[in-house]
Amino acid sequence: MNQHEAVIVAYGRSGVTKAYKGGLAKVHPVSFATETLKGVLARVPQLDPKEIDDVIVGCANPEGTQGWNMARLITQLAGLPKEVSAQTVNRFCSSGMQTIATAANAIIANQCDVVVAGGVESMTRIKNMFLEEEFRDPALVKSYNEAYMAPGYTAERVAQKCGITRQEMDEFAVRSHALAAAAQDVGAFDDQIIPIHGVGPDGADVLVDKDEGVRRGTSLEGLASLKPCFEGIVTAGTSSQMSDGAAFVVLMSREKAETLGIAPIARFVGFAVAGCESEYMGLGPIYAVPKVFRRTGITLDQIDTIELNEAFAAQAIPCIRTLGFDLNKVNPEGGAIALGHPLGATGAVLTCKALSRLRRQEGRYALITMCIGGGQGAAGIFERL
Repeated sequence: MNQHEAVIVAYGRSGVTKAYKGGLAKVHPVSFATETLKGVLARVPQLDPKEIDDVIVGCANPEGTQGWNMARLITQLAGLPKEVSAQTVNRFCSSGMQTIATAANAIIANQCDVVVAGGVESMTRIKNMFLEEEFRDPALVKSYNEAYMAPGYTAERVAQKCGITRQEMDEFAVRSHALAAAAQDVGAFDDQIIPIHGVGPDGADVLVDKDEGVRRGTSLEGLASLKPCFEGIVTAGTSSQMSDGAAFVVLMSREKAETLGIAPIARFVGFAVAGCESEYMGLGPIYAVPKVFRRTGITLDQIDTIELNEAFAAQAIPCIRTLGFDLNKVNPEGGAIALGHPLGATGAVLTCKALSRLRRQEGRYALITMCIGGGQGAAGIFERL
């Protein structure tokens, strides 16, 4: 079996909106994901939908409103041919990048020619951010209860373990908002965002065409006034925002792209995941990033832009320090503290951000990494073509 090269030929995302009160809060996730998907596919008119081998959608809470195989429902609402198959994937915060890696691997292995991958999450629809006690396995509770620890409490553990201060976290959050606001002002996100229909507070139709979470003028004084959320030093201001959103990329073999006359945007270089203690889940990137570097042969000095998901400032700061990242390359257009974290979509959202940044800055390599609830990390590398 000949190995193929997996390339990205289109990407796009919705604006990331505030959970419960944002423009997508009253829209069914199947609907806003479908609009996003259709907008991305419209960017490659040369592609006949019948040639799509699979659609892979990440969702961190694939139950309730987001149940019943979201991926398949999205393809059906989008009007894709019935022959186009679909699967939903859950690797919590890395779901949206896991789908891209899974798609790329299928193409590399010559099992598929064209795969659409991405993610969706309506955090508005999530009833609880932790698993209720009645659903927990008593044996695991007894042997390793930390396996069920909610992310906010793990952030407190990381802050204590790594000696991260409230001042440092507040400063990091101010940076995130300032960079995101500056990026919005120069239109840095415009090529990524697919305008889609939303619903305003009064029930009227609105156009969702930007990220809603950016709080302009965020200051150290304002953040210092916030009370901790988890009986420690982590506040809402230094945590990722609860958000709704969707994002997709179209991958195909380089040969298929050439046949269709489509210019590839980027090449999938590699992906790695690694586990760590659940109670320190925020440190996951520390283990995944070196692994993807070893597997790909790429080195940190070759990386032009880094998208590190800001689940919490408490975990982002020690990851940056331990991995030796150049802060100027990390989330140069803001991160999840300012822009939001729609769980299952985030990996794909960060991919869109990174590819757009590489294009505008004429960079070559992008690194995308994040911690994962339950104690994991993920990291992926893309090369601009």
